[in-house]
Amino acid sequence: MNPLLKAALRLFAAPRVNMREDYERVRRLQRQLAALPRPRYRAASWRTIPGDVTSRVPVRVFEPQERRRDELLLFFHGGGWVTGDIESYTPACATMAELTGADVVSVDYRLAPEHPFPAGLEDCFQIVHRLLEDPSLAGRDDADRIVLMGDSAGGNLAAAVSLLLRERGYRGARQQILLYPVTHWDHDPATAPFESVRHHGEDYRLTSTEVQDYMQMYVPDPLARQDPRVSPLMAEDLSAQPRTLMITAELDLLCDEGEAYAHALEAAGNEVRIHRVEGALHGFITLPRFSRSLRDAYEVINTFLDEGHLAGSRETPPGGTA
Repeated sequence: MNPLLKAALRLFAAPRVNMREDYERVRRLQRQLAALPRPRYRAASWRTIPGDVTSRVPVRVFEPQERRRDELLLFFHGGGWVTGDIESYTPACATMAELTGADVVSVDYRLAPEHPFPAGLEDCFQIVHRLLEDPSLAGRDDADRIVLMGDSAGGNLAAAVSLLLRERGYRGARQQILLYPVTHWDHDPATAPFESVRHHGEDYRLTSTEVQDYMQMYVPDPLARQDPRVSPLMAEDLSAQPRTLMITAELDLLCDEGEAYAHALEAAGNEVRIHRVEGALHGFITLPRFSRSLRDAYEVINTFLDEGHLAGSRETPPGGTA
């Protein structure tokens, strides 16, 4: 990256925002930015997944103008478990539906600090579990067509849900797409095990200070941050996990830990594909659809889904039977 662009990006570095004090203001700003210009999509509707009334979690459903595949992308948004919601991610989900040709279901899980760990995770788990057990709730007759997907903290939640499904003895998803996820608990440049935290933790869109603030709000107990449900890389057993696409961003402090998790999944016998988007910053999935980074990622995502569709009849879903 040339020095002029790098200097410009430093102006937007997150240490200038104290997330623990300003998260509500950031939430409002995100919603305002997402509403301008007004996103275009064929359909968006609120639903709740039937179940115990105390555990209903709202979702928003996005349909592409032209449906080109049967998969349903069950999406968990990013935002450090603290910011982000269905409204702020509506443009990204509408783009997701159009560029994949698949229905997208965006999950409105509870946010910290009002609802710390494991509240948001349990919301995501309940949605995934119910849809895998009864895909007709999502208009599907085959649970293998449900693909877990998330970016950043949402990628963390998708990975953690997959681990929980196996741990609790339930059927798992056959495929998951993890976009620059959080997979480890330590993002202090002085102690973190990953060089990308030191190389990219101060200059770009997401900083180590911001991630540490998010982690403190999501999991107030420092010891609990090493729980595999928070830090999937800490899991002792990564077997029987979904076929996984790991997409990382070259200039993201989370790049190394995302790829480390992918390699750990592969070492445990899972099918994994890793793709690093060159020159990309954290959060690029929310960029306009003409962005090179976004187009690069969706080419890989569509190939992954196409290959998974062809292989689907020969595979056994994690925790289930063919």
